[in-house]
Amino acid sequence: MAQSPGRSGNDSGTAADQAADRTAEQSAGQPLIEQHTIEVIPAHERFGRPVSLFGIWFNASLGPLTVITGALGPQVFGLDFLWSVVALLLGNLAGGVLMALHSAQGPQLGVPQMVQSRGQFGIRGTILVVALVLVMYVGFFASTLVTGAQSLQGVWSGLPTTPAIVLVSVAGLVITVFGYRYIHVSSAWATYAFIPLTIAVFVGILVHGLPGDFLRVGGFGWSGFLGAVSVSVLWQIAYAPYVSDYSRYMPATAAGLRGTFWWSYAGSVLSSVLMMLIGIVIALMIKPGGDVIAALNPILGSTLGRIVLLGFFVVSATSNALNLYGAVLTAVTAVQTFAERWLPTPGVRALLATGIALFSTALAAVFSGGSFLANYENFIAVLQYFFIPWTAINLIDFYVVRRGDYDVASFFRSDGGIYGRYSVGAIGVYLVGFLVEVPFMATTMYTGPIADALGGTDLSWVVSLVVTVPLYLLVARRGREREAAPREPVLAAVGED
Repeated sequence: MAQSPGRSGNDSGTAADQAADRTAEQSAGQPLIEQHTIEVIPAHERFGRPVSLFGIWFNASLGPLTVITGALGPQVFGLDFLWSVVALLLGNLAGGVLMALHSAQGPQLGVPQMVQSRGQFGIRGTILVVALVLVMYVGFFASTLVTGAQSLQGVWSGLPTTPAIVLVSVAGLVITVFGYRYIHVSSAWATYAFIPLTIAVFVGILVHGLPGDFLRVGGFGWSGFLGAVSVSVLWQIAYAPYVSDYSRYMPATAAGLRGTFWWSYAGSVLSSVLMMLIGIVIALMIKPGGDVIAALNPILGSTLGRIVLLGFFVVSATSNALNLYGAVLTAVTAVQTFAERWLPTPGVRALLATGIALFSTALAAVFSGGSFLANYENFIAVLQYFFIPWTAINLIDFYVVRRGDYDVASFFRSDGGIYGRYSVGAIGVYLVGFLVEVPFMATTMYTGPIADALGGTDLSWVVSLVVTVPLYLLVARRGREREAAPREPVLAAVGED
């Protein structure tokens, strides 16, 4: 019998876990390099358990980019220590729920997130979101190259910027070429190695001593506070377009809703909070606008500082493999949208990854100057506006409207099957969800009239969620009638017992 998405397996040695272990053993004989891209993962090739998702998502937020994101609280939004911490906790705890809910979609459907999104927008209706996600991947890959290179330069001060960026890029590219299993493995080892380093960083900061005015620097303002909360929410939601890519090989029997949700949530939120907390503390210990990564050496001491920076280089490479791997899947999805029968071989997939890496490396070299923090802030602000309505539509459709029951074969048909080429209703709701944000936007490039009246307070993401969710429910339920033809439930189709 097919398992409902609302019920799940667990990690306690059940028959489901034993089946997952047997599948993992069978996977050991598979080719060294991953053979699949965006197609459905066959039931006999499923392997893994939800606990491995902790390593993936803990490692994903371990890099220096997360530290810099935490530093935005004091450096950009003018918050003191207490309010910076409250903002990062609220943002990550709330945003992590949305991120982790996407994780359960992988084992239930066995396809990447952007392919699954065809069930809401139609096979060609997804192309706008796919293009935006590809831009996101390239931006995050380039940003992580910059911060990873800065970490490496903190270890070897004479290393020029461009060679340092190239080293980070090549390391991430190699992991990406090998594919899904090795991203999981490298993420797990990076997590194991960096947990004691994280503890050492906090101990080193306490030994160094906090400035006497540490708790008096900064203050509170609603605009800055909500801005810092929004940044933390977006940090988690930015994972939403690809979180299920790293659970799609798991058997649905062993990786149900609760397992994938809680392990993904715990890994992502815990590491994000720890790294952002480090960013807040260091930002308040150095001069305003100072380089928080470069400050690690003098604060922690030369030896510990260099070890931590070297660790940042390693996690930058492993976490950046997620960005590059996701970019490849997204690029394949974009092409396959218009070329139904095309799926790349492992060799073509490697060439595609290399091309994206080269472009992102060149982009990183351009943005590696002193304006990096301002450019990064603008980048994540723009992402927020585009992905809030998308994640609302995707999650409401999966958990409320269809309850995980999709016709996966339709995802790959040139006519979109029961979902069609374009879902006018979903696209319309998405555009409305974006447009209602405009008056509430507050960025350095544009501030909407309502945000300006509120003193620069950005409430756009809240407004978008409030409008998008009920509007999509209304549109989606009216559109279900044309999909009512009898068919086999999707969970049974991917091989659940």
